Amino acid sequence: MAQGVASAPVPRQGYRPQDRPSDQGSPARREPHRRTYGAIDLGTNNCRLLIARPNESGFTVIDAFSRIVRLGEGLSHTGELSQHAMDRAVGALGVCAEKLRRRNVSISRSVATEACRRAKNGREFADRVREQTGIVLDIIEPAEEARLAVLGCHKLLEPGDGPALIFDIGGGSTELVLIDQEEGTPRIRAWWSAPWGVVSLTESEGREALEGPDRIKAYERMRERARRAFANFATMLPEKREGIRLLGTSGTVTTLASVHLALPSYDRRAVDGLHVPIEAMQKISSMIAGMDYDERSALPCIGNERADLVVAGCAILEAIMEIWPAQNLGVADRGIREGILRSLMARDGWQL
Repeated sequence: MAQGVASAPVPRQGYRPQDRPSDQGSPARREPHRRTYGAIDLGTNNCRLLIARPNESGFTVIDAFSRIVRLGEGLSHTGELSQHAMDRAVGALGVCAEKLRRRNVSISRSVATEACRRAKNGREFADRVREQTGIVLDIIEPAEEARLAVLGCHKLLEPGDGPALIFDIGGGSTELVLIDQEEGTPRIRAWWSAPWGVVSLTESEGREALEGPDRIKAYERMRERARRAFANFATMLPEKREGIRLLGTSGTVTTLASVHLALPSYDRRAVDGLHVPIEAMQKISSMIAGMDYDERSALPCIGNERADLVVAGCAILEAIMEIWPAQNLGVADRGIREGILRSLMARDGWQL
């Protein structure tokens, strides 16, 4: 079991999403280098931390952390977070808590998403996290998850006036958000949360089927599940499809973009903001779906950590590209954490 660190001071937790930006922003502007912000995103598969300070053009990242914890492993079968999964997550959050203290973070917000929403013991887990690490987890609803993802990555959309679809393929769910942009500000027109992410969809099919001789059929079944999950949302999309744009923020799209670039190791600078032709992404998805575990593991930017889940991500991505056939797929290595930081900084008067 991970050791708690609750005895040390913890940063003041962030504000509620509905809070308006503060009109007391002047202290933050007078002392921009003394106020440091933190954001934690605990998903079904990953635990991520970002620490930053605002500047006139955005913010400067001063520390970051990411660890695959697989909090939702087995959740689809038991309805509960397992002891081992919770131990892994608490261990990672303990690292985050130490970084928040070491960097003298004054304001932070920590959110948990689909795994904690679905689990019968999600609240009990959040209580344990607070007791052992001092971190207060806000188990957010899908609408808030979608809002933060859009806020964090919309600046990477291709230029244009047409509607845009932003999506986030998580471990336990996939969020789809249809937006318009007026003077650079995104306006959400419709959103959808589907109950399939890379962990839940993989477990629905079973790893034996995905690694067996009929793995292409297993892949098609997963893609069909994703199609059905998006069917109602597809009816909300505009019939006129001129100038449409597509942007994805998730480990799936950044991983496939790395494969597209044939990178020897992951490089955020090469991937974040990249725009890849849809046809190229479709070919890569089909190629990966036909590989076995060892072949996928041998790809440098997939490796052992992602080899068992990337096929489900490809199935979800292909279903999305079918309902929103843009010419290119924008890739964002940013999302909820950046959205949290922008929200907290905006409340203190920063115009980001």
